[in-house]
Amino acid sequence: MTNTRTADTVPRADVTGLLCFSLYSASHAFTQLYRPLLEKLSLTYPQYLAMVTLWHHDGQTVKELGKTLFLDSSTLTPLLKRLDAAGLITRTRNPRDEREVLIHLTQKGDELRTSAADVGRCIEEAVGLDAKTVQTIKASVDAIRDSIKP
Repeated sequence: MTNTRTADTVPRADVTGLLCFSLYSASHAFTQLYRPLLEKLSLTYPQYLAMVTLWHHDGQTVKELGKTLFLDSSTLTPLLKRLDAAGLITRTRNPRDEREVLIHLTQKGDELRTSAADVGRCIEEAVGLDAKTVQTIKASVDAIRDSIKP
């Protein structure tokens, strides 16, 4: 007996019921939403996240930044090299501990904050949710992340 099933008759898994798919697809949608806004700033989404973190707390170590962004140094180092090459940050060895690399905003990097101010507002408008709903969703997603991260 031969199998006469074709690709059209093979049952497919429905990913739409999976929580992980909802989180993944929402993340992808956010990245696409940010792309045109960040292209004007010559930043990628991960670079933008690094800059926002540095605008909030300048002068941190690569390790601290990686912990905040949930990125390991093998991912973060090339990103920081590109920001350094663009003149937005400097990377220097910590004089108190040569093993640590300190990241500081340059004047150009600090000034970019003004140009980036509209990004958050544009995202809020596009999402169209009130602040309380956004905070509730964020807290739920953070709790999921924290419960499954290694």
